[in-house]
Amino acid sequence: MDRSLSFPIAAQAEPDWPVVSRIPIAGSDEPLVPLSLAPSRIKTFPIYAKQDIPGAIDECYVREGVYRRLLAVARSLPAGLGLVVLDGWRPWRVQQYLFDTLQEAIRSHHPTLDDEALMARTREFVSVPSYDASAPSPHLTGGAVDVTLCDADGLALDMGTQFDEAVPASHTAALESLDRPDARQREARDNRRRLYGAMREQGFTNLPSEWWHFDAGDQLWAHYSGQPRALYGPTELETIESRWQRQW
Repeated sequence: MDRSLSFPIAAQAEPDWPVVSRIPIAGSDEPLVPLSLAPSRIKTFPIYAKQDIPGAIDECYVREGVYRRLLAVARSLPAGLGLVVLDGWRPWRVQQYLFDTLQEAIRSHHPTLDDEALMARTREFVSVPSYDASAPSPHLTGGAVDVTLCDADGLALDMGTQFDEAVPASHTAALESLDRPDARQREARDNRRRLYGAMREQGFTNLPSEWWHFDAGDQLWAHYSGQPRALYGPTELETIESRWQRQW
């Protein structure tokens, strides 16, 4: 039996973003690595490029240390399961687009929200676009990654909500609180437990409002793991591409 199914996902508080942004960043020149290089138990599906989001790239990059952690996650999964990476390092333009699009959608559905409440609702699912060296958006560091699980045929497992679905049920621990889950809800809950347990075992932390979002080395990771400083600040892809060209 998969041991991870025996451990409910504990609810966590949402990040206190002003506190997160004050965590010092040690800084690292660790390169970004394209996940398309990974063995077959990791699949990549750069979802924002597939959705034609402006500025999105048709590859999933993460820092080298995150890449190696993801390999360990994939190898630890039960036979017949694989890890699917949907997004990693994210261009600032994409971050801005996602933030603005979600904020406008929330505003249109809840026109009475004041600016503070609107910001809080938006930040629940998309962080504020920031390239500030002392407080970057997590995905701009290469330390944040969006993932899910697939079966042996490469089909995504049911996680209870869709990726990027901005609803309360997308909170990682949301399915744990159901009094009488039906068969599908139990399956989705167990799939979340599998993913969460495998990622946590390799040192990732999870953003509580998104079952798909995990961090290693960025400020969110430092916040939830109790580390005194983060490892990764913002990074650019262009310098990394030049490095890869020299190596190959």
